[in-house]
Amino acid sequence: MEQRWTYLMDSNVAIDYLANVIPEQGAALIDNLPPLIPVITRMELLGWYRASTEQLIPVEQFIRLATILPLQENIILKTIQLRQQHQIKLPDAIIAATALEHELKLLTRNESDFNRISNLEVINPHNL
Repeated sequence: MEQRWTYLMDSNVAIDYLANVIPEQGAALIDNLPPLIPVITRMELLGWYRASTEQLIPVEQFIRLATILPLQENIILKTIQLRQQHQIKLPDAIIAATALEHELKLLTRNESDFNRISNLEVINPHNL
């Protein structure tokens, strides 16, 4: 039976979750979700500048457990459309496009980065 995903995790939520700084209700939500991230989140997490090997171990473990959604043509086209319509950074546009194309809610701490994008449901686990 195919699993139906409902939440896509932004990089900042993954970082906060791994650092154990998300409040209890938000952490409980994430604890019960299979990790689902866009490929850009994988790049951002593993591209941590000057991270030590020890710091990267939990990040690598998290990524091994995660389902990573690739950058497909429909997501690329949606990203272009979002960049044309909104003043949004490329990584954020990729994340938003991935969520929209897969009909997912977006877990992010940076709500303001995404609040102008219609049809994108944004949930901040710090505010649950």
